[in-house]
Amino acid sequence: MKIQHYIDLIIVLTQKELKVRYKNSFFGYLWSIGHPLAFGFVFFVAFKVVMRVEVEDYALFLIAGLFPWQWFSNSVSAAPLLFLANTSVIKKVNFPRNLIPFTQVLQEMIHFVLTIPVIVLFLFIYHKSPSFSWLYGIPILLVMQFLITYGISLIVSSANLFFRDLERLSIIFTTLLFYFTPIIYPEEMIPGKYRPLMNLNPLSALMLSWRNLFLSGTLEISYLAIGLGYAMLSFVVGYLVYKKLSWKFAEVL
Repeated sequence: MKIQHYIDLIIVLTQKELKVRYKNSFFGYLWSIGHPLAFGFVFFVAFKVVMRVEVEDYALFLIAGLFPWQWFSNSVSAAPLLFLANTSVIKKVNFPRNLIPFTQVLQEMIHFVLTIPVIVLFLFIYHKSPSFSWLYGIPILLVMQFLITYGISLIVSSANLFFRDLERLSIIFTTLLFYFTPIIYPEEMIPGKYRPLMNLNPLSALMLSWRNLFLSGTLEISYLAIGLGYAMLSFVVGYLVYKKLSWKFAEVL
């Protein structure tokens, strides 16, 4: 299968998913930003108004982490049913099955990119502005998060065909991972003796990199190195799991 055929297929599958997602949807794009903004409002009230956490520009702080997190969370939450939902296509057309989770992660990435103007709006509200470093920082972090998310989605979507409880476990996994990731709180709030454990979380370095880039225009080399390591590991493990199980897909679909 030629590269151009792969590209054409990815475009067709992505367009199909976008049309299905927004078919008969009146608000359309607003749904992409409404969910994280709603959660941001709840966390703002809980932590800033009630608990009075000492974080400067807390609303901006929240959405700088919640928007990229939504990309990961939505992709992994949808992963368990990806192959099951596309059974008819898989049985009728001969194409690489791993393109299905690929296009799911890609469309969620597109939604995330479309939310960046909202972050810019909040920057202006807090008398700040985008940094020149966004021009190279955003593409770097997009690639890193895509690899991490795609790798995990491949594992979940492939394994769920043989272990159907994975759908519920993935929801628990993403929920726990959210609270163990410094998104609604700064990493400085983590006690010093536990802070090294933060590096065991594959999303921590990535989410901190997004926040630092959006808020201060900086990228820390240590976070980038950790994030890149997890990105490559997730992609390789995900692909190996898919290759190991894909030949049995026909038996369970």
